[in-house]
Amino acid sequence: MSSVKYTREHEWVKVEENIATIGITDFAVQELGDLVYVELPAPGEKIRAGERLAAVESVKAASDVFAPVSGEVVEANEALEDEAGLLNESPMGEGWIARLEMSDPSELDALMDRAQYDEFVKEAGH
Repeated sequence: MSSVKYTREHEWVKVEENIATIGITDFAVQELGDLVYVELPAPGEKIRAGERLAAVESVKAASDVFAPVSGEVVEANEALEDEAGLLNESPMGEGWIARLEMSDPSELDALMDRAQYDEFVKEAGH
């Protein structure tokens, strides 16, 4: 079983114990183009699933990143402040956005696995 889940807003979440690492998918990065700025959440901030977690700006558009799960921000990827391009290079690796300590792990049940996400993107005509 994969520990990575996906949202309809093109975020991914990888869970290790009770810590959820969150970022945006390869698809989202391709749609946005070259990313030039990332607005990160502050550690200690409490965020509910579906709320704005961060914002990304590309040469084409600005887009909010929504939290797939609720919790408290325990870490933000500060490397993105200096090098937003990490998101383009490695959206599911070095380009992660934030880590949350989850307050309700059952929220993961509402998210898609990779096969469901791939089907969602295909059906959306992308």
